[in-house]
Amino acid sequence: MAYIYIYSPSGAVRDKAAFKRGVTRLIQLGHDVEVDPDALSRHTRFAGDDATRLTAIHRAADSGADVALISRGGYGLTRILPGIQYKKVAKAIAKGTQFVGLSDFTAFQSALLAKTGAVTWAGPAVGEDFGAEAPDDIMEACFDDMVSGQGEGAGWHFSSGCATANAQRRLGVWAHDAVLWGGNLSVLVSLLGTPYFPQIKGGVLFLEDVGEHPYRIERMLTQLLHAGVLAQQKAVVFGQFNNYKLTPHDKGFKLQSVVDWLRMQIKAPVLTDLPFGHVQTKLCLPVGKKINLVVEGRDALLLWAHGDH
Repeated sequence: MAYIYIYSPSGAVRDKAAFKRGVTRLIQLGHDVEVDPDALSRHTRFAGDDATRLTAIHRAADSGADVALISRGGYGLTRILPGIQYKKVAKAIAKGTQFVGLSDFTAFQSALLAKTGAVTWAGPAVGEDFGAEAPDDIMEACFDDMVSGQGEGAGWHFSSGCATANAQRRLGVWAHDAVLWGGNLSVLVSLLGTPYFPQIKGGVLFLEDVGEHPYRIERMLTQLLHAGVLAQQKAVVFGQFNNYKLTPHDKGFKLQSVVDWLRMQIKAPVLTDLPFGHVQTKLCLPVGKKINLVVEGRDALLLWAHGDH
């Protein structure tokens, strides 16, 4: 199958049992797995100090692996972005190494896209996904498609509310040759105003987050709105926003309230229900790749061609 290099660029691995299950699962799936020597290191809350994690990233780039896969997300990449050798990573990608991850990994993906235009993959992590007690079949199938290079797109079925909100729009191709980008909303917003925020016009922006109340989600979207980012996109796609708690004080204010508000702020369509985020069922999405967004009734498709660009 594939040679997979596992490394830890962000938070320290907390659930070592899940990590071990994830490594075992990847081997069971037929992959040749190498674990970075510092994958289980710890320095306070991080997977090693800054220098250790930078070295791990660069070892992953030098590994010659088919896939460089993160152990987990957490926090830690934004503080080491200035030290990443982006040309080295981009060269590794050009030679065939696919860098895959989510959550805090959004910082790495965004910075690499801003600096080099190289394509990475928003996808699973070792512990959270492959290390689950029962790994998700769709997640594994999408990962296999990415590894084999056979995947040509991803689709999902969105809610009736989303379909109704966009009912007046024509069916068919909603975005053509649009750069797919985004990831974790909190991490992405933290990069605004820095050299690590991609300047994407006419893109399809996908977003997800975990543990963020809808009013905080709206506040972050407002920052993107006021910065002029959202007005430049052909579409905004909501992935999964989960693990937050509403309170009596909200008086009916919920995530759908945020979606409805955003649809009044921008002309581009706002779609929901993308299977990506801190959930077991997740697609693999090529960050930085040009895609077509096609909508047919309550079905949406992201279609891309083979190759890096």
